Amino acid sequence: MKIVIPGGTGHLGRVLSRAMAGQGHEVVVLTRREARPEPGVRHVHWDGRGPGPWTADIDGSDVVLNLAGRSVNCRYTTANLREMLNSRVDSARVVGGAIAHAGRPPKVWLQMSTATIYAHRFDAPNDETTGILGGDEPDVPAYWSYSVDIAKAWEREQRLAATPDTRKVALRAAMVMSPEPGGALAMLLRLARLGLAGPVAGGGQYMSWIHEEDLVRAIEFLIEHDEPSGPVNLAAPEPLPYAEFLRALRSAAGVPVGLPATRWMAEIGAFVLRSDTELLLKSRRVIPGRLREAEFEFRYPEWPAAAEELVRRSREPVKTAS
Repeated sequence: MKIVIPGGTGHLGRVLSRAMAGQGHEVVVLTRREARPEPGVRHVHWDGRGPGPWTADIDGSDVVLNLAGRSVNCRYTTANLREMLNSRVDSARVVGGAIAHAGRPPKVWLQMSTATIYAHRFDAPNDETTGILGGDEPDVPAYWSYSVDIAKAWEREQRLAATPDTRKVALRAAMVMSPEPGGALAMLLRLARLGLAGPVAGGGQYMSWIHEEDLVRAIEFLIEHDEPSGPVNLAAPEPLPYAEFLRALRSAAGVPVGLPATRWMAEIGAFVLRSDTELLLKSRRVIPGRLREAEFEFRYPEWPAAAEELVRRSREPVKTAS
């Protein structure tokens, strides 16, 4: 298959493009900046905002997997939030336009979204059918609604695209756990090894996650099966409170103690790391309803076993392209 991955040079893009190229697929990554070579991956320039020569690679492709968008691992300033919104909506719009004008449009358009679209809640898990979308929850910071609005706008742009011959899937991804440098696991392991990965603000908020191997396999599953369309949660079936999540990570890393942090301490830590406390404090209790209905089998359904495998691989030397 020919798989085109707009925005495929980030942490998640490297994981997916490497896996798909390794399976023998023709992989084309659309990128705005110079990218390091990857075996089996061809890089093509685009600006993420308008059509250009890159659209020729969309025409005749089998799959478009759009990952483009500014990273959420930043301070939620007005400027950064605006860039998050524009980079996601603009890229989805131009990808949809390229598919609409293709002589041979792809069979499926997988559009990255986020599990952050769901409400901050503790009482019940969110699946695609009964889950509650966020944005107006009581007793949470008002600015949290911005990230939900961004997710809704992201999905809306795909939904409104006139691509009748292309199946559309919105990937509501939980936090992807991978030993690939630059991801969430690397940051959490760093905190654990410093003795700082204890409960944050009590630790009762839920953490939804997915092992990188199951992410790749789930996306392959969605490509190969013609039925799924619309929103699909990419999350392991067993989300767990943050305190338990971090305890299992510390155990896998051989770190016996993690100092707890209050909300204000988390604010200071997030400022130092140039991140935002929403990533730590929002309770994301998300389950993969549609994947389970389709009988997708997770290799890492529970976090302790996933943490052991990921920490072991994180200790291995980093492989670079020759």
